[in-house]
Amino acid sequence: MSTTTLDADIAAAPQQAAPEAEREVVPAPAALATPAAPAPPKRPRAPSRERTFGTKVAGQPAFVLHSYPYKETSLIIDLFTRDFGRVALIAKGAKRPHSQLRGVLQTFQPLSSSWVGKSELRTLTEAEWVGGMLPLEKTALLCGFYLNELLVKLLARDDAHPRLFDHYVATLNQLAHNEPAPIVLRKFERALLKETGVSADLTRCTETRRAVQADVVYVVDPERGPRPERAADPWPRVAGKTLLDMEREDYQDAATQAQSKQLMRFLLAHHLGGAPLNTRQILIDLMQL
Repeated sequence: MSTTTLDADIAAAPQQAAPEAEREVVPAPAALATPAAPAPPKRPRAPSRERTFGTKVAGQPAFVLHSYPYKETSLIIDLFTRDFGRVALIAKGAKRPHSQLRGVLQTFQPLSSSWVGKSELRTLTEAEWVGGMLPLEKTALLCGFYLNELLVKLLARDDAHPRLFDHYVATLNQLAHNEPAPIVLRKFERALLKETGVSADLTRCTETRRAVQADVVYVVDPERGPRPERAADPWPRVAGKTLLDMEREDYQDAATQAQSKQLMRFLLAHHLGGAPLNTRQILIDLMQL
């Protein structure tokens, strides 16, 4: 597999100063001389995503989202980190039988990771298992793979989402403790769309700018937000109460569970551009999530 380097270091050659003219410089008379204005203090440069390339990162909390073979003995891993977002790393020698990384780079296991590199595809230098989380089993394991597929397909590389990372950790814990999977997944889907900036406020009508009413039926425009239904609307219809419940993360009502499932399926399909979610189809077949 060939990897395109997106952020190559470009070293600008220093410009040589032009020689001064060989002539006598006569200073201005004191009465006419204008004092130079003091230079304004320099503001520190704000950190940018590009400036993280080429730096060493150590001890970063992370989870493996996906991995695949690279050459004979290595892996390319998609890592979800708390402070750097989704990063791509080469784990050199990770497929060797006695590699220390071989048993560490597993999905749903909290890691402390370190890496170095100048391009978008950097090199993993260390990964240690942190522990403290129960393993996912059976249906919870499939739900975990569904979360990972959402993150891989919806998160841009090197775009930090620390709150989403914390929500991911909480979601894995909830699944491991057998909390109701449909409710856990709806909360995470909603948090994901919020954190990536593509989710509208479900509590306010886009046409009237008034608060959503619990007894009114709405549709949700994926780009704008909720508005009252129309006869020709092809989009899922949801009660105002469902929208308000979703904002409160209250999924106890059976109607809210059913309508939020259809709504989130529709919104995710829109923002994925029609790309299929393989794990979702498996979950639908097994549990009708």
